[in-house]
Amino acid sequence: MDELGMKYEFSAKVYHHSSSPDLPGWMFVKLPEELSREIRKQFKELEEGWGRMRVTVRTGDSQWQTSIWFDTKQDRYLLPIKAAIRKKEKIVKDIIVDIAIWINV
Repeated sequence: MDELGMKYEFSAKVYHHSSSPDLPGWMFVKLPEELSREIRKQFKELEEGWGRMRVTVRTGDSQWQTSIWFDTKQDRYLLPIKAAIRKKEKIVKDIIVDIAIWINV
């Protein structure tokens, strides 16, 4: 653990999800299943409504505060990636990104 909390690192593919072809939708990464299980086991009590957990994230040269969301259908956490971060880091659908997250304990 460091000054930001408990740190986890992983690489994941960027996905796009939209409820309608006319809407821009969301870009996110899925945390690996094993990592999701470990985080949920250790820190489930930190979850707020709808399985939301506050985290600090870093990818490339960008670091920001956000939340991961537990998806019960996939049994893993999802990390949305903000448009400003995607633009700055040139993140697009289907690429693999390296992510570090800190659970804000």
